[in-house]
Parts: sequence; C-alpha cells; structure tokens
Amino acid sequence: MATKKSKPSVSAITSRSSSASSLTPWLGIAFIVILLDQISKITITRTFMHGEEKPITSFFNLVLAYNPGAAFSFLSNQGGWQRYFFAAIAIGAVCFIIYLLRKHAGQRMFCWALALIMGGALGNLIDRLVYGHVIDFLDFHLSGVGHFPAFNIADTAITIGAILFIFDELRRVNKH
Repeated sequence: MATKKSKPSVSAITSRSSSASSLTPWLGIAFIVILLDQISKITITRTFMHGEEKPITSFFNLVLAYNPGAAFSFLSNQGGWQRYFFAAIAIGAVCFIIYLLRKHAGQRMFCWALALIMGGALGNLIDRLVYGHVIDFLDFHLSGVGHFPAFNIADTAITIGAILFIFDELRRVNKH
C-alpha cells in the first residue's frame, strides 16, 4: 500500500534554515582559523628546512618542526597508529562541537570558544591526513628555563578557545 508523502511544514523548513544560519558565523570563524593556520604552515614549509630555526627576538624563534603525536609530542615515538587515533578524536570532537553549536547557538562566548577549538582541531587534522604529522613553527624560550614545545596557529586557537570556555563557565557559575 502506497502512502502519500506529506510536504514539510513551513515551521520545519524555517527551523532547519534558522539552525543552519545560526551555525554560519561559527563555521566562518572556524574556517578563518583553518585558513590562517594552513597558510602559515605552507609558508613555513616553503621557507624553512626541517629543524631550521630563525631567531626573531631574544625569546622567540620560528622553527620548522614535525609532531606526529599530540600536545607536547605525546605518543610521538609510536609506530604511526597515533596518526589515525588522533584523527579519529578530532573528527569526533568536531561532530560533538557542531551538535553543541546547534544546541547553544545563542550563547556567544561559548560558541566562540567552540568555533576556535573546532577550527584548530580541523587545522591539525588536515596536517595529520595530508602529511602524517602536525607542522609546528612557533618556538618560545627563556634562557635558563629552555624551550616551550613548538606549536602553531591551530594550537593557539584551541588554547584561546579553551580559555574562553573556562571563562564562560566560571561566569555562568557566578551568575547562579
């Protein structure tokens, strides 16, 4: 027995389009992070040899470094499986972030935080999928203390997003 398909209601169409439009600014922010991250990495890889450093200030160098692991080179000396493991984590995180952006579209600081984290995660995911490692190039150091692990624009966006997320949560808790 054939059933007659019903047309979607105007409210269902409006709801879907408003959901997509409420995601647009946050996806735009993530895209800008990805763009800045990838342009900077392409520039560094075309300008530097692996391991080459260029001092900029007394506490900052540009350096071309490859990180097959995660933050602080976690699991970098494994056999290669970590590439797929961290790629899967990034894909899962991005899916969850999109869900949260849809659910909490009106919470501006929360969504800024999520968009920055998503852009950073996707920027590093691109590196993992294309090169098998993440390209890092920002190297801060202090004499007598040593070098902080090299990082990139994507890592910076993730860190700023995490700080905004914590700040937003503390602000929300203090309101209650």
